[in-house]
Amino acid sequence: MRIAINCRCFLKKQFTGVGRYAFNLVRCLSEIDQENEYFLYAPKDLFDFKRQFPKVGVRNFHVKGDLFRQGPDRILGAIDIYHAPCPEFVTVKEAKVIVSIHDLVYKAYPQGHNHATIDITDRQLQNIVECADKIICSSQSTLNDLQKYFEVDSRKLCVIYLGMNLDEFAPLRNDEHCKAKNTILKKGVEEPYLLFVGTIEPRKNLQNLLKAFAILKEKNRFKGKLVVIGMKGWNSDGLATMVEELGIKDRVIFPGFVTNEELRFFYTLSAALIMPSFYEGFGFPIVEAFNCGTPVVTSMTSSCGELAADCALTIDPHDVEGLAQSMERILYDDRLREHLKQKGFKRAQDFSYYHTARQTLQVYQEVYNKVLLTR
Repeated sequence: MRIAINCRCFLKKQFTGVGRYAFNLVRCLSEIDQENEYFLYAPKDLFDFKRQFPKVGVRNFHVKGDLFRQGPDRILGAIDIYHAPCPEFVTVKEAKVIVSIHDLVYKAYPQGHNHATIDITDRQLQNIVECADKIICSSQSTLNDLQKYFEVDSRKLCVIYLGMNLDEFAPLRNDEHCKAKNTILKKGVEEPYLLFVGTIEPRKNLQNLLKAFAILKEKNRFKGKLVVIGMKGWNSDGLATMVEELGIKDRVIFPGFVTNEELRFFYTLSAALIMPSFYEGFGFPIVEAFNCGTPVVTSMTSSCGELAADCALTIDPHDVEGLAQSMERILYDDRLREHLKQKGFKRAQDFSYYHTARQTLQVYQEVYNKVLLTR
């Protein structure tokens, strides 16, 4: 097969979760597949020095730069499969097209997007539904949302979970405990603490988490801190006022930006990860915490409950009292904590990038086989 992958989402040095997915998909495919020919489509302007062409260094992987925005058909030539790891308008005519869709948050939380963004995303997804030959959804929840909001042939759809680097987020070694404790201490954090990880915006449900945490304080059931790690998103300005009004200003810490190594330390030393999101396309922090041996409380909604399965305490994200009770339970039930740690660690093994790459390669082959049947 001659397979092209659009690499635009990881051409910058710093890239988001989708870029991380695409980068690691390419990396793992280069390690597991020496038979097929790969063409890494890299659209970037001639004088755009912030973006760099990908470097793979494997004989069957070839970089195809598009410096003048000529489009994939003209740059790639004859290919069998074109894979867009994130949504884009389908313009390729000379190959079978596969598109990965990670969430429909603009539908679930339209108030976080302007009308222009909603309109273009709607048109883009409608185009994908009509023109793509296969659509990879990063969770069953995302697949269900796609069917809810669009008329789409179910035969086009499949679920392939995103992966993670299991070595990057892993339990502490014996020789790392001192470094980890010193690292979080420099951020103003001491044990014990509960942890939240995610962009600070309404769909993450941080407001209800703060209310639940305030309940624990009022009952004198937890003397530790709540650590909130994440960049500020839209409509997050009122949180500081809320923290003050709830009387927990001295108990909530916002460390700001942390590296992946620091984040691993925060996971492994925390009493639990609390992730009560209203909506997630794919909840990376759940899987990262699992692999660090950290117990998790999360929502039963969207992909959160799906990823957690029976390896976490799941709650109704609207139920503040129920969230507080689950937080208290995971703090004081040692047998439950250990049970969830063991189950979570085992569950995390299902989310290797290599699993993602192998399943994606199977989809390439499936689509290609249909091409052969029509010839």
